[in-house]
This record gives sequence, structure tokens and C-alpha cells, in this order.
Amino acid sequence: MSLKKIAQMTGASVSTVSRVLNSPDYQCQDSAMTERIRQAARELHYVPDQNARQLKMGAGRKAAGGHGYVIDILLARVHSLEEDPFFAEIYRCIETECYKQGCVPGQILHVPDISMLGTNSARVRSDAILVLGKCPQALADVIVRKYRAAAAIDRNPMDYQMDEITCSGAQAAKMAVEYLMELGHCAVAYVGDCTMEARYTGYYECLLNHRLPVIYEYIVQTAQTREEGYAAFGRLAALEKPPTAVFCANDVTALGFLQAMKEGNGRRHRQAYRPAVISIDDIEEAARFAPMLTTIQIPKGDMAHFAVLSLIDRLQGGHRACVRMELPCHLMVRESAGMYLH
Repeated sequence: MSLKKIAQMTGASVSTVSRVLNSPDYQCQDSAMTERIRQAARELHYVPDQNARQLKMGAGRKAAGGHGYVIDILLARVHSLEEDPFFAEIYRCIETECYKQGCVPGQILHVPDISMLGTNSARVRSDAILVLGKCPQALADVIVRKYRAAAAIDRNPMDYQMDEITCSGAQAAKMAVEYLMELGHCAVAYVGDCTMEARYTGYYECLLNHRLPVIYEYIVQTAQTREEGYAAFGRLAALEKPPTAVFCANDVTALGFLQAMKEGNGRRHRQAYRPAVISIDDIEEAARFAPMLTTIQIPKGDMAHFAVLSLIDRLQGGHRACVRMELPCHLMVRESAGMYLH
């Protein structure tokens, strides 16, 4: 299916279609146009013309060899891509990588879809599946049984019987809290999930390693949404001795927290409460928000790249053992971690 067809369907130029499908970060001036182009590509099961790609790349290089493999995506942790921009951005990276490798992004599936697969004997039509986020072991067993190839992308390894591309959430949390301590903060709060969550474990262990007390009123259990991050600000601000710094488990929570900080301080007549704030993910909005969010970057593009390559390699018989690949995270220093007023 050519780029011209997608251009005709969406009203965009061929060059704009090409830019959108070949770069997960590219955004049209009209943001709705970007999504229309990607949606049209999904509906048409777009696969790049490999002959044209080879000509463009030159005779000395070979184009990607995905051979039109169809790769489904399982959203194991969220109900929709709109629920968490982190997973939406990873999905865009996966789509782009599929196009580069000559594969087709398949269905977006959810946990109930996989549960239903386990109750019948029919095989799926797609060739492979990518699992985004943590899923129960029972579902992982169904996936391995039903698909010819499977891989998972998550912040921590789950020891599934499939390839896993990870970036340690515990290590990212330690990096975030260590940075706050380097800035002189000893009273650091945690806002996020505390149930079997590696980011909470990383926060907790970092405090213990520095022989700092774990103050339980500084720990705010949330479902890691913007709304609950917003509410967490009020809870911490109301303490008799609030923390000087806050580590949020993800950017969405942190952005909600910062929004509440801006609004709450705007209504205050006494001294404003402005703790330093840091989080994990580095979603696109983190660099656009005011104040810009200091965060730990999870390498979404690289994770998508290696995940798609591992699926292709397994489908082509390149490897049989389960691969575990952990990629490093990086500190993105911006404005929000320097906000505390003494």
C-alpha cells in the first residue's frame, strides 16, 4: 500500500505522510492530522515498499526484512492508549519500527482478549505479539502458546517465557532519589503505586542506603494518574512538616502534582509550598509543561527497536532461548527539581 493512498485518504501531502510514519516524534501543525495519518495506515495495513526503500537507501545497503509479519500489541497495564501517554508514545515507536522493518502493526488487544484466547483451540492469524506492561503469568502462558513469537516491553523483567526488553524501574527510582539527595533534600516523599512496584522498592531502598528514616505520611498510594497526582499535592501540603522534595512514580502523576501546586499556591496568602519534583518516563509533555519536569528518561524508541527486531529474528529462526535485554535510563534535568524555597 503506497503513501499516496494514505495521502489521498487524509488530505496530507505524501512527504508529510512519510515523515509521520517514519518518526514517532514528528507532529503536524494540526495534531489531529498526525493521528489521521497513523489511523489510515493501520486501517490499510500499510507496509513500506521494500523495493523503493532499497533504492532510496542505495545498492550497498539492504532494506529491512520483516516480510510483512503482523505484530499485535497487548496493553497489559492500561485500558487504552489515551490513559497513559507513556504507553501511547511507546506504541508510536513500535508502529514506526514496524514500518521500518517491513512489518504490519496488528490489533491492539487487552487482557480480556487474551483470556478469551485461552478458552478456545483456534490459533491467531497474526505472527507475533508485543506485551506492553506487566501481565499475569497465566496470560503470558496463553500468549506463548498461541503466537509464533512474543516479546514484552516493561520497566522490569517479569521472567516470562518470552523475550523481554526492559529498563529497570528500581534503578530509575534510585537515580531520581539520589539526585534529590545531591541537591540537599533529606525529606523526600513518594507518590505512586506501592503494591509490588519496583519504583517504590527503589525509593525505599535508597532511603535505607542513606540511613534516612522512612516517614510513612510522606508515602502517598495512588493509581499513578494525573487526577491522583493532583490530589496528592493537597495531602502533602497539609502536613505540619511537609517534605522538601517529591518523587512521583511516573510523569503523568507528577504533572498532576505540579498543576495542583500552581493552582494551590496561587490561592495562598501565606508562603507558598513548592517542593522539588522529579519523576520517571520523560513523556513529550514533560518538556512542554511549566515548570518543565525533571525526570528519568526511559528509552522508548530503543526498546521498541529491539523488541521488533527480536520478534523478527525469532520468527526467522534466528534464536530460540528467551532473551533478556536491559537498557539504561538517563536523568533529564529541567526546572521542577529546583523549586524548593528555604
